[in-house]
Amino acid sequence: MINHSEAFVAFDTSKLSNAVAIAEGDRSGEVRYLGEIETSGAATGKLVKKLAAKYERLTFCYEAGPTGYGLYRQIKSLGHACLVAAPSLIPTKPGDRVKTNRRDALSLAKLLRAGELTAVWVPDARHEAMRDLSRARGAAAEDLRRKRQQVSSFLLRHGLHYPAGRKTWSKSHMSWLSSQKLDHLEQRIAFEEMLFGVRQAQDRIGRLEQAIGAAVPEWSLAAVVRALMAMRGIDLISATTFLAEIGDLSRFQTPRELMAYLGLVPSEHSSGDKVKHGPITKAGNRRARRTLVECAWSYRHPARVGKEKQQKVAAAPRAVREIAWKAQSRLSGRYRALVKKGKLKTVAVTAVARELAAFIWAINREVATARAAAR
Repeated sequence: MINHSEAFVAFDTSKLSNAVAIAEGDRSGEVRYLGEIETSGAATGKLVKKLAAKYERLTFCYEAGPTGYGLYRQIKSLGHACLVAAPSLIPTKPGDRVKTNRRDALSLAKLLRAGELTAVWVPDARHEAMRDLSRARGAAAEDLRRKRQQVSSFLLRHGLHYPAGRKTWSKSHMSWLSSQKLDHLEQRIAFEEMLFGVRQAQDRIGRLEQAIGAAVPEWSLAAVVRALMAMRGIDLISATTFLAEIGDLSRFQTPRELMAYLGLVPSEHSSGDKVKHGPITKAGNRRARRTLVECAWSYRHPARVGKEKQQKVAAAPRAVREIAWKAQSRLSGRYRALVKKGKLKTVAVTAVARELAAFIWAINREVATARAAAR
């Protein structure tokens, strides 16, 4: 029998079971713990059906985490609202040092009813697949970095040095590595295994980049990826990685919202008449922020369009080309001005990355406008 009432249901998710709590009606409604259920879709569907028979309106929530978005998609498919809460923005009591599944579920239910939870953006299944692919490439690149460091450390221990001033990990460097002679068989075996690991990691990155190149044309954000490639420092991989992590940029109403989401705005600790700004907040998605900062390093040099970049710039719409050139002109000058004032290079590049986010937002707006006009 339906009560014609509203209820807020919270899950504290884990690998094998989900703790469930419910908060009824308004602020004075009952809050109770319903117990734990299996993480299977059948158990979740049975619970939702049981609660839907008692309450007219249901709203569900759980923390974003390693369990992914399967629970969210199932609840949405059953016709109910669901919120995936940002863990870092969940209010907590400083003196509360007891953490259990039961307490977490009850707390989430109360916060959901009070409207105190901040939702994360949930990608669709196709977008999540692109994100998995781009993260696999990022993991492979990190693995390659570690393997190269192992080789460098091994050589340093044995007093072998590549000539200073020459580019490392180039073809000539790899030839130099292969030509090194070691005194003992055991050392030669260890060194060859390290070099084999480097080559394997490079091949893995190549395969993943080919897969990304093949998948992008069928992606919903393919037009934005092509447009962003007209900007200096942004190629297919960096554009795909950034968009896979951030998603649809149209959900940000202003460039400042995107900057804040990326954690590139200064932190602030003000009290009374004192206003104190600190380092950037580093909130939001760290992979997207790191990618943007890496792209921003290219703006150390004077504005120009290189030979390799000309084709990508020419393929972009005129409005996008104008934004990309405006970004080059402004950000290159911005970097030099900050360094001239005595700012550290890392600080200057971070400031450039913050403004680069605004130009990316503007390009996305142009692509969305052109798409809407075509329709």
